[in-house]
Amino acid sequence: MWLKPEEVLLKNALKLWATEKSNDYFVLQRRRGYGEGGGGLTGLLVGTLDAVLDSTAKVAPFRILHQTPDSQVYWSIACGATREEIVKHWEWLQKNIMSTLSVFDSSEDITSFVQGKIRGLIAEEGKSSLVKEEDPEKFREALLRFQKWFGLPKKEKLVTYYSCSYWRGRVPCQGWLYLSTNFLSFYSFLLGAEVKIIISWDEMWKLEKTSTVLLTEGIHVRARGEDYDFSMFLHLNETFLLMEQLADYSLRRLFDKETFEGDPALRDPLQITKRGLETRARNEQFRAFFRLCRSENLLEVHESFLWVPFSQFNTLGKICVSESYLCFASQDGSQCYVIIPLREVLGVETPDNGSKALTVCVRGKRALRFTEVRDFVHLAAKIRRKCGAGASPQHSGSGEVPAEVCQALIEHFEDNPEEEALMVGQRGSSRAVSTEALMTVFHPQDAENLDPKMLKEKMKEQSWNIHFAEYGRGVSMFRTSKTRDLIMRGVPEALRGELWMLFSGAVNDMAMHPGCYAELVEKSVGTSTLATDEIERDLHRSLPEHPAFQSDTGISALRRVLTAYAYRNPKIGYCQAMNILTSVLLLYAKEEEAFWLLVAVCERMLPDYFNRRIIGALVDQAVFEELIGARLPQLTDHMTDMTFFSSVSLSWFLTLFISVLPIESAVNVVDCFFYDGIKAVLQLGLAVLDYNMERLLRCHDDAEAVTILNKFFDNVTNKDSPLPSTVQQAAVGNDGSKSQVKVDITDLIREAYEKYGDLRSEEVEGLRRRNRLYVIHTLEDTTKQNVLRVVSQDVKFSAGDLDELYELFKKQHFLSCYWSMSGPALTHHDPSLPYLEQYQLGSGEFRALYCLLSPWAHCSSRDALALATFRLLDENQDGLVNFKEFCYGLDVLYSGSFTEKLKFLFKLHLLPALSEPVETGSPVVSKVCTLSKEGLMHLSRLDVLLPGVSQDGVIRKSPERGKGKVDLQAYLKQWQDELLKKEESIKDLPRINQSQFIQFSKTLYNLFHGAPEEESLYRAVTTVTSLLLRMEEVGRRLQGAQGEGSPSLTGTADSTPLREEEEKEWSFAFEQILASLLNEPVLVRFFEKPEDMRAHLDHAREAQLKA
Repeated sequence: MWLKPEEVLLKNALKLWATEKSNDYFVLQRRRGYGEGGGGLTGLLVGTLDAVLDSTAKVAPFRILHQTPDSQVYWSIACGATREEIVKHWEWLQKNIMSTLSVFDSSEDITSFVQGKIRGLIAEEGKSSLVKEEDPEKFREALLRFQKWFGLPKKEKLVTYYSCSYWRGRVPCQGWLYLSTNFLSFYSFLLGAEVKIIISWDEMWKLEKTSTVLLTEGIHVRARGEDYDFSMFLHLNETFLLMEQLADYSLRRLFDKETFEGDPALRDPLQITKRGLETRARNEQFRAFFRLCRSENLLEVHESFLWVPFSQFNTLGKICVSESYLCFASQDGSQCYVIIPLREVLGVETPDNGSKALTVCVRGKRALRFTEVRDFVHLAAKIRRKCGAGASPQHSGSGEVPAEVCQALIEHFEDNPEEEALMVGQRGSSRAVSTEALMTVFHPQDAENLDPKMLKEKMKEQSWNIHFAEYGRGVSMFRTSKTRDLIMRGVPEALRGELWMLFSGAVNDMAMHPGCYAELVEKSVGTSTLATDEIERDLHRSLPEHPAFQSDTGISALRRVLTAYAYRNPKIGYCQAMNILTSVLLLYAKEEEAFWLLVAVCERMLPDYFNRRIIGALVDQAVFEELIGARLPQLTDHMTDMTFFSSVSLSWFLTLFISVLPIESAVNVVDCFFYDGIKAVLQLGLAVLDYNMERLLRCHDDAEAVTILNKFFDNVTNKDSPLPSTVQQAAVGNDGSKSQVKVDITDLIREAYEKYGDLRSEEVEGLRRRNRLYVIHTLEDTTKQNVLRVVSQDVKFSAGDLDELYELFKKQHFLSCYWSMSGPALTHHDPSLPYLEQYQLGSGEFRALYCLLSPWAHCSSRDALALATFRLLDENQDGLVNFKEFCYGLDVLYSGSFTEKLKFLFKLHLLPALSEPVETGSPVVSKVCTLSKEGLMHLSRLDVLLPGVSQDGVIRKSPERGKGKVDLQAYLKQWQDELLKKEESIKDLPRINQSQFIQFSKTLYNLFHGAPEEESLYRAVTTVTSLLLRMEEVGRRLQGAQGEGSPSLTGTADSTPLREEEEKEWSFAFEQILASLLNEPVLVRFFEKPEDMRAHLDHAREAQLKA
């Protein structure tokens, strides 16, 4: 490998390097301790030194130096792992460089020429693959070591590497940690002791930062039932962040089958870089903080001061610029931030060069003044350019916008509100949907009502109006701790929809997609899918006690919103609890607004909550448990089983307490959720347990604890709620219990913020990432147990062997996804399928695993045999085989009788020719049509597995799945037919024709190769073949005696769906072949010989990755 020329001091280097070749300009050297004469104490010391210092010499013990003539200065220009590699470089220099160097007169010119030539060679080699790395030269050397030490496929993309120590017991091993797309790898070499660790990200159960007296700060990894501790990092936080991102990426790509189409940093697993991951992390943090959609990316960050008019001072913070937004967040603890959609910017001024200031004019007669912006001219020009003509016709020029122009624009839009509506993208909204919140329709407020609750409601509204006047109203309002204080007191009924839209970011989604909801409603109306069936079933279960959902108005609006969302996002479709949440949204928001609020909740604020496995809710439950252990330790000490908290709190997270609290109290929780996110729900959950601490500590079992919590929720009230009594759900009495006092929701929320308000969103996100690994692997473990329980009923493998077989099959499935973006496992993935179908193999992956595990894999035609086996097991011809089908095939080979194995081999040759190629992921199409259409159909109806094998009734894949309404009755009938399937008779098998029989005989010969009784087996097959041919000849003579021109006996048999291509075509029935082979004891012994499954499993586990 060519190296970037670096100066070396040869005087000291001679102690570690031995010169093997030299001339006037170049020196070829070998590292001492390597090659001939290597080893011994010198080899141990030099190897240790190379490993600790991360020297390339550890994996490339040969090098070439360039010597500047008449000087002691040498330059390293090449290295090699083998003598052949370095000699090749040496010969290239001799052939292409030596003759040219004699032309130069100056030694400096010679060195400059050599260095330029080497740099050109390096640039040519790495221009396509290493251009994105921060330091391409160093990265090339690290990549060489990575590939040499770990032997992973060359397609594996190294992301970065760090120096650290791995703790083996209490002994630290200094070495290097390599992070790649699919693996965490570590290498250390100290005084002959080599430590090599390779862990795939999908095997990790735990990844966390630790801090102990012994290890100081480090990183703990748990995988494959073992613990790994790494410490002494120079950049611990950076390393841990990258490890978290790579682990999360692997989980989402392999377990959830995400393709990351909208994420350029992760779209191609072969192009992932450290820089791309860091950029993605910043973008995610930026979007989460400001509640922006996924299309927004952080483009620039500028430190500045923002003039805060309500406090009359400048607050220090950072300006964040994305494609469509200008955002500011303070850094001085004032919790002040503001979001300015560029669509609302009217102009930008730069009035004072001395203070480096710029003023941004926005709708609503408002202006924001930023000062001490280092590159304020560039930022002002960028904002003007991004606003474009949509914000102001005057922005088309490159000059500044004067103050009078900004004021004129403000007055223009104040006088023409219809143009203002067009500006925010809401003009022309559909009239086909409800344009009023259901609460406005069913419970209009009476302005003349002087009820004390209504008066307090008016006071709340007045407080918010004062807040709007001081802090602004709309998307670009200032958000401070004072805003949170108002939220904690409860949002007024009249403002709830507006503020939910604002704080969730849904107002921006709706403005960016005008008319989208009406279009989705029009497209989805009348569709019939599994999601729409579930929606119809749950419509009347959504707040059934509320008058709005006892009428067609509310039910129709709920149907439209849920159906439109299922149409927009089929990956989520519809999940239980979405109906409850959407019902509450419709009460306070217009129908279109409720739709975009649902989008914000499902896709941003509660990610992965509403899907088949509700992973997001389970992750947050695990976070909740961890917070209980940290904040309420006395409760965890009392509860012997922490799963109690998971079971009782699931509905809290899925419905934001709506399902357990009275509606008038639950909406206050939703207020806090839209402002603070999941943090507000976690805080409230802790406050609920804290409030009931004494009673919970006196509980003797889980049922008693559940009863206490249920009674508590029934007695949570909202004394300030202006809703009529017909709507309120709070308990009127206390069910005779004098000890149960009423709790006001406002007081409960205030207590939650006072006691647990120090919980930061960043801390919650870190806990989410850490617990996601554990949750997903727990679900995977449950899936594995379900699969093994089903499969174990029909195969003869032991529980341990079946467990290892499942892990190998799952790993092979992942290997098909490691370095590919469009493998069959990804393109054919359907998350709605049963657990048995989640992991499947295409023909290529099947062949690789079959060759590692099959007892017949030693024969020369194993690839063709593997392909034929794949076709036989692929019943529905979709190009994929699941674990159950794979196990059935292996079970025949390992545990089947002589007849079963022979029948399996016979069926393999009834399929198209063994050598015929198959296209992965597409139905098998016969090119050599040896069977008629009726014959193929007949064959497909046969039980291609073990005789008497009963199916588990799992719903098979249907090509019509997801396309219209699912016929459940048809599935039930299919299930019944599978269960009642009778044992297949050998008489039902088609006859094998001439070419198929020849191939069958060849396969037998190949199977016997290397067997102890190889000669006897060959003679036995020869005898059987001769016997069968003589029998066929006798049959022909008898047939000819019956009359010329009559059809052959083999052509008239009902059980033979063969194409009659020639009159001379002959064939055999399975009974004939079986009877003939049974006459040869040596053949019977060969097929009934027991096979060592354990040896094959051990070999496959070691060789799977390399294969």
